[in-house]
Amino acid sequence: MSRLRTKPIRSRLANPVQIQPSLTPVAPQRKPFFLGWTVLFIAALGMFASAPGQSFSVATFKEPMEASLKVTDTAFSAAYLVATLVSGACLPFVGRLTDRYGARLLLPIIALALGGACLWMSSVESFMGLFIGFCLIRPLGQGSLTLVSSWLVGHWFEKRRGMAMGLLGLGGTLSVMCIPQINQYVTTEFGWRSGWVCLAVIVWAILILPAIVFVRNRPEDVGLLPDGQLTKEEKTAHPQQDLEEAATAEMAAAESAKGHDQTVEEAWKHLTFWKLLMPLCTGALVGTGLVFHQVSIFAEAGLSVTTAVTTLSIQAAAASMGALLFGYLSDRFPERKLMAMSMVCLATAQLLLTSLNHVGLAAIYGMLLGTHGAILRTAGSAVWVNQYGRLHQGAIRGIVLTFQIVASALGPLPFALAKDYWGGYSMANWIMLVLPIGSAIAVWTAYPPKRVLSAIQPPVSTDA
Repeated sequence: MSRLRTKPIRSRLANPVQIQPSLTPVAPQRKPFFLGWTVLFIAALGMFASAPGQSFSVATFKEPMEASLKVTDTAFSAAYLVATLVSGACLPFVGRLTDRYGARLLLPIIALALGGACLWMSSVESFMGLFIGFCLIRPLGQGSLTLVSSWLVGHWFEKRRGMAMGLLGLGGTLSVMCIPQINQYVTTEFGWRSGWVCLAVIVWAILILPAIVFVRNRPEDVGLLPDGQLTKEEKTAHPQQDLEEAATAEMAAAESAKGHDQTVEEAWKHLTFWKLLMPLCTGALVGTGLVFHQVSIFAEAGLSVTTAVTTLSIQAAAASMGALLFGYLSDRFPERKLMAMSMVCLATAQLLLTSLNHVGLAAIYGMLLGTHGAILRTAGSAVWVNQYGRLHQGAIRGIVLTFQIVASALGPLPFALAKDYWGGYSMANWIMLVLPIGSAIAVWTAYPPKRVLSAIQPPVSTDA
């Protein structure tokens, strides 16, 4: 009788995978619905629920809180800036925790903590209380929830990862559309403290229980591969199947789970990492500066506040539609080329600012910025797990988000300095135009480093 000598394959992603072919192959049990779509929906809820820590939500509380707490605009902005830097500093740690413990544990904990931070914000009475609140909502909302949500999608999808990232981004887009209106209504009718309580209830209601019940960290936890694929053994199993082939298929599945994983230390030793990072930091720096000063920039060009606000809506609409389109394209084209395209859109928008004297040009400007953001939220998110694997994606994304957050915190400063020293924003715009141009060239040449994949050794058959 023939025996099969096999060795356990140790997967760093989950428990060790033991190769134990059954003598009587069993037909695979195909699941009628891929759990990954449910996980993606909850991850999108996480993006939606990150609103309390996002600038578009905090902005609606700015004036009433400053008046009530007797805090100057400078002090409010300074506290927010420092809290943003604190958020960036925390993300590498959060990323490593996510890689180690998974989103199933961390997602409800972060949601619970973020709701508690909102309640803290509803009760602040001083500048110090406000500062502590900012240092809670920014790392939990802006940082941790978005990181953990994208981590989930990176694990559950591979061939359709770009499209999944686009759908994930819709959660953030819907948040931009809905949360400021909710905040404005509740604040106007019941006061800003009630507005923060309302946000706490929203976060807890839509995220904690669904995360506990439905989220699984990886498809391997339920016997699947990314995108809902069955293992090779499950696809080909039948009563006459050769046992050695079955064992080899399982080994291939385990090896697929490990893929081409690289640690943070391995990734950033190669120039490719920094080239891929450049457009994300440029988008955060320049894009945040343009949006932050948009009303003033438009006024300098002779356009009304209404036009400036309408342009923001056009930008959000373009980002929503572009998310699905570029998510689809990022599954079919190299992300580096799409990211270069996003820099071209940003540079073109900056050039339009130099002669922005008509509402039609303002609409085109908004569409360009929206398209630029859509590409970075899809291709710019998928590229890291596609490039460096799933195992350490939390740690790598944590480092990337840290750079992005620091860049976004500094973004408004160059435009403000130009206004103070040169009497307008034009000089800053011209100087910063070099960033998207340089980033486009850099990311276009960001060729993947050579990968060394582990060889798959078939099991050895011996005769008894």
